[in-house]
Amino acid sequence: MQTTKPKILAFSGSTRIDSLNKKLVKIAASGAHAAGATVTYLDLRDLPMSLYDGDLEVQQGLSENVKKFRALLVEHDGLLISAPEYNSGISGVLKNAIDWASRPLPEETPLACFAGKVAVIMSASPGVLGGLRGLVQVRSILSNIQVLVLSEQMAVSKADEAFNANGALKDVKQQAAIEALGRRLAEILVKIK
Repeated sequence: MQTTKPKILAFSGSTRIDSLNKKLVKIAASGAHAAGATVTYLDLRDLPMSLYDGDLEVQQGLSENVKKFRALLVEHDGLLISAPEYNSGISGVLKNAIDWASRPLPEETPLACFAGKVAVIMSASPGVLGGLRGLVQVRSILSNIQVLVLSEQMAVSKADEAFNANGALKDVKQQAAIEALGRRLAEILVKIK
């Protein structure tokens, strides 16, 4: 029996150049890749989107960057999302990207780029909870737009001290656990397909 490789889109809800969450999602992506998945890493900094505005959508439609983001979502089976916690909640960057991508093109059904996707979420924060409070909101939002969010998740606390200069986590057990998130997503996607 031949199986096709699962395609996974990995991104962070942060646009900061030296983002802890970008580092974290890259570790999970390496686990997914090692498990045989095709992984695309996306930096949302490369696809800037204006704040969602219904009037702007009516007047100008979806911007090219929104269309590119939506196309990436459609092309991939699974999502690895590292979500920073801003003031105990989801980052504006991530929420805005989700809001824009949720808008259907004229020929599409609602939530066409999210429905049926499988996701794993994680976070990294200098705080002691590691961004855990924000993950609750991210899970709720994704679940409400028809994304199956796996129960496995990780929140890396004191993340400003957790990474080596090469981007790996100093704690080898933590490194392995984050890699395992990506591997788990890849394995689930193979079973589903």
